[in-house]
Amino acid sequence: MIQHVNLRSLPPAARAVATALLAAVGAATQADAEALRTAAGELAGLDSEQTGTAQGNVTRMLLEELHPDGLDSDDIRAVLEGCTRWAAQWLPEIDPHVLLIVLAGALGIHPEEHEEVPRPTPQALALHAPVLLAHLLTGTGRDLGPYLTAVFAEIARAETMEAP
Repeated sequence: MIQHVNLRSLPPAARAVATALLAAVGAATQADAEALRTAAGELAGLDSEQTGTAQGNVTRMLLEELHPDGLDSDDIRAVLEGCTRWAAQWLPEIDPHVLLIVLAGALGIHPEEHEEVPRPTPQALALHAPVLLAHLLTGTGRDLGPYLTAVFAEIARAETMEAP
C-alpha cells in the first residue's frame, strides 16, 4: 500500500497521529496481527481526541464514498459483519461490539455516553479503528494517505477559522 501524505508539512502532534495511523492501518491491511498490536499501542498512547478525530473523519469519508446514497441499517450491518469476518481470520481478539462503537462514533453517535454501555479502553479503540479503516479501504481500492491529507487539511482550516 503506497501512502501519499506529506508528513513533514504537519505539526508534530498531527504528524505523530498520522504516522501511527499509517502504521496501524498498514499492518491491518497486511493482516499482520503482531504489527497491528504494536502500532495500536503507539496509537493508544497519543492524544485520544486527535486520534479519534482523524480516525472518525477518515472512516466517515470512506463510508460516504462507499455509500453515496446514504447508509442504512443493512449497510451498517454489512460493514460490521464483513469487517468482523475478515479480521477474525487473523486477529482473534476482534470484538464486533468495539467495531460498532468505532463505527457509531465516526457517524456522530456515541453510545458509550449512556451509562449502560461500557466504554472500550483506548487500547481496544486503537486496535479496532485501524481494522475498520483497512476493511473500508479495501472496498475503495485506495490507500489511506490522501484521506489523511484531506482530514488534516480540514482540521487546519477549521482551526484557522476559529483563531481570533
